[in-house]
Amino acid sequence: MHSNERWTGHDGGRRDGHYRVERPSEHGGLGRGHDFRLGGGNRERFWFGSYYFNVAPYDYRFCGDWRWDSDRVVIYEDPDHNYLAYNARLGTYIHLTFLG
Repeated sequence: MHSNERWTGHDGGRRDGHYRVERPSEHGGLGRGHDFRLGGGNRERFWFGSYYFNVAPYDYRFCGDWRWDSDRVVIYEDPDHNYLAYNARLGTYIHLTFLG
């Protein structure tokens, strides 16, 4: 996040409808600061351990170079848009939905 409280590459702000989730906690979730190595999949459904996520379609353009079977990610709760994943190798963020 920049000093002006905007995420790099995400210009919509807190109320951006592209990331609206009707029931963000319906499947439970992870806490702040969880660090994982991706175990497989693709942007529509990926996993690590026994946790499954998908990328918000509006963020597909930000994850084209992710390595879904090996990149290290940190998962953050995002009170405005469900979850964020930070790719430690690339330094990029994407919005996620927790699938279970």
